[in-house]
Amino acid sequence: MASEATEPGAELLAFTRFRDSSAARLAYGYGARSLLDMRESEFGRLAGTVYLDHAGATLFPQSQLTSFTNDLMKNIYGNPHSQNTISKLTHDTVEHVRYRILAHFHTTPEEYSVIFTAGSTAALKLVAEAFPWVSQSPDSSGSQFCYLTDSHTSVVGIRNVVMAVNATSTAVSPEDMWSAKEQGAVACDPNCQLLHLFCYPAQSNYSGTRYPLSWIGEVKSGRMSPVSVPGKWFVLLDAASYVTTSPLDLSAHQADFVPISFYKIFGFPTGLGALLVNNRVAPLLRKNYFGGGTAAAYLAGEDFYIPRQSVTERFEDGTISFLDIIALKHGFDALERLTGGMENIRQHTFTLAQYTYTALSSLHYPNGAPVVRIYRDSDFSSPDVQGPVINFNVLDDNGKVIGYSQVDKMASLYNIHLRTGCFCNTGACQRHLGISNEKVKKHLQAGHVCGDDVDLIDGQPTGSVRVSFGYMSTLEDAQAFLRFIIATRLRSPSDQLPAGPRKAGVPSAEGKAQDMPAVTDRHVLPQNDIGTGSGVCPDSHPGSNAMCLHPPQSEATRNQQLSLEKAAGALHGDHGPRVVTNLYLYPIKSCAAFEVTKWPVGNHGLLYDRSWMVVNHNGICLSQKQEPRLCLIQPFIDLQQRIMVIKAQGMEPIEVPLEEDSKQAQICQSKVCADRVNTYDCGEKVASWLSKFFGRPCHLIKQSSSFQRNAKKKLGKDLPPGTAATLSLVNEAQYLLINTSSILELQQQLCTSDENGKKELFPMKDLISRFRANIITNGTRAFEEEKWGEISIGPLRFQVLGPCHRCQMICIDQKTGQRNQNVFQKLSESRERKVNFGVYLMHESLDLSSPCFLSVGSQVLPVSKENVELHNLPALKKHQDVSS
Repeated sequence: MASEATEPGAELLAFTRFRDSSAARLAYGYGARSLLDMRESEFGRLAGTVYLDHAGATLFPQSQLTSFTNDLMKNIYGNPHSQNTISKLTHDTVEHVRYRILAHFHTTPEEYSVIFTAGSTAALKLVAEAFPWVSQSPDSSGSQFCYLTDSHTSVVGIRNVVMAVNATSTAVSPEDMWSAKEQGAVACDPNCQLLHLFCYPAQSNYSGTRYPLSWIGEVKSGRMSPVSVPGKWFVLLDAASYVTTSPLDLSAHQADFVPISFYKIFGFPTGLGALLVNNRVAPLLRKNYFGGGTAAAYLAGEDFYIPRQSVTERFEDGTISFLDIIALKHGFDALERLTGGMENIRQHTFTLAQYTYTALSSLHYPNGAPVVRIYRDSDFSSPDVQGPVINFNVLDDNGKVIGYSQVDKMASLYNIHLRTGCFCNTGACQRHLGISNEKVKKHLQAGHVCGDDVDLIDGQPTGSVRVSFGYMSTLEDAQAFLRFIIATRLRSPSDQLPAGPRKAGVPSAEGKAQDMPAVTDRHVLPQNDIGTGSGVCPDSHPGSNAMCLHPPQSEATRNQQLSLEKAAGALHGDHGPRVVTNLYLYPIKSCAAFEVTKWPVGNHGLLYDRSWMVVNHNGICLSQKQEPRLCLIQPFIDLQQRIMVIKAQGMEPIEVPLEEDSKQAQICQSKVCADRVNTYDCGEKVASWLSKFFGRPCHLIKQSSSFQRNAKKKLGKDLPPGTAATLSLVNEAQYLLINTSSILELQQQLCTSDENGKKELFPMKDLISRFRANIITNGTRAFEEEKWGEISIGPLRFQVLGPCHRCQMICIDQKTGQRNQNVFQKLSESRERKVNFGVYLMHESLDLSSPCFLSVGSQVLPVSKENVELHNLPALKKHQDVSS
């Protein structure tokens, strides 16, 4: 157990003290039934996991899915457009769900209609395309579309439709709306027939701010106007975020259009939403396209079409997703049964948000600096003004922002799942982070796009961190998150709280996980695969398969290499030669390393490096992030027998051929880092072996030898146009190189003593294995490799593409599969919050007309970035052996 010693300002706020100090009565839970009992019976899959992205998607209870599947198994549902009795059942059930939706929002079919869509975005798009916009003309100023700057991307996108019809779009800030409310009614021309649309979110998906529902009536009545123009205003209320945890009464707040997404309320089904349309405005909507089920009559050979009278039938093109709609009935049932209704959810989730906000706000460093900066427009005083969402950035003790990507990676080590970025709400992001329009454009030019992990530019944040609660969230979830912040910001490494899944391993007969070495003993090539002139020791035994690491070298060669190092501009202050100390390949992506002393080089890098990968039952690549026990799978390559042998503790070894049988191999498509790759399945035998080891269905697939995957990063300017490096199943580049001096510096930072003087040791080889590099070199200074532009290893030349941005996988001990967060955090602190370690390499040119090899002991000759443009030295004469 970690030490509980904390600095002032680092204590976790007790929930009972928080409730006692609250002026208002705070509700937690749902009456007599224990919330923890509900979590255990309905959300058992959450055991050991803290899920805090309910604003992104909430989770469905087990009973909801069970009830729905039982319904499908006991009843037959057909296409509701047919007239048979089965289809009549489907139609009636769908209509019943429509009534249930309207009742949920406290309205009736006489007031509103429900149009099913593919989600809230599709509902917004429907309004954009169907609203009766009036174009600008010499006689008319045209319609106005006004939207709050604190709006989702899907709302802002309406302006493109508006521009296409030559109408006007105007972004209105929250401050502008508050000013408009204070100014009161705007004089209007009663004879003006212009129609305008104002859209705002009931709840900001960025900060959780809840905007007044009273704006609906005030804008529609003319008492408040987003912009001063004559005409009639309609209100589009984006309720997608609001209704996930709060009741919406449409009998009191009669918005004209209300888009919603059901997965945000129930967790299931996804891809289904609805547009609730006020029946008084439904006749105004226009529609050009007509699909199946929407026509009362039409002619195929003549421009004749009569739409159906009902607004739902007019706008639901084709067959609706009737089974998903039927699933909603079971979602409503489960929500009511488990919680007692939306008002209870509103109170419960707000209590968690208010407690977390209060606790976060109270955290300070010893120097008094706050640990987080919270982005808010309310004081979290009431669920009327604030939803269960907290948006923030973590700060260091100097007040500098720690990038959201790094916070996300650290959180995942504690099995905490949150959301980072700008949350598809650029307007709110700009407003709270102080990012100007010019900076957004500058960030794009610098390579930052929505959804990436570029979290800091020039030291300024490009986004933030968001946590959000759902109806099944617990106090334990909130406190686990708060402890994570305290552990990573306010405790020394020796005081860190234990987190992460239990130690991975294969259960033994006694049920205990067994440790296994992840890096095998060094392997060398059989003589049959070396060829002549390869540097085989003349006195080695023919059957030993041994290879001399330092074969005889001529004086001329030594002088040539020394001259090359001098001419290439060796880095200032270098002492002694750099050599390759270790070589590793990883035949199966994310599995254990295979260490060699000499190995062939192929088009993709080291021969067979990351040529295979393990995928789940859906064909999705598994990595140690999801399955740490991958590091316990040990592959061995036998080039002589043309097989790969796979071993693991408690399993019989299994063999896989190195090449596919072209006649039997069935090509399938997979993805690696967003790249499409052609692969083939290695068969049921090895699939059963892997499935038994991991306890779930898995397959082994290999990149097809006939498929070429080109690297995204371009090579040097001196190469012919169109020249692209080819990749195996690696993430970014053909090779990864690390420097032992860099490892040594990290080791010294990690080996700290706790208050009892006990040291946590990180052996060098264990640290090296965490970074999963191909080439290890004995550098002279820590992180000097980041200043290199090119390197030569014997006759091979490599371009240095840049640093490797590390993820949480470096926290996994490659011998046991156990996580240790300190490695990532310490590296982050020492590298000024950017977790870079090692550099990517690509071949600059490669002639495989004769065998090429990389060997331990080969000299590494770096060229600094500054000298790359000044020196265009030819590579050494190609030779079959790259050993120095």
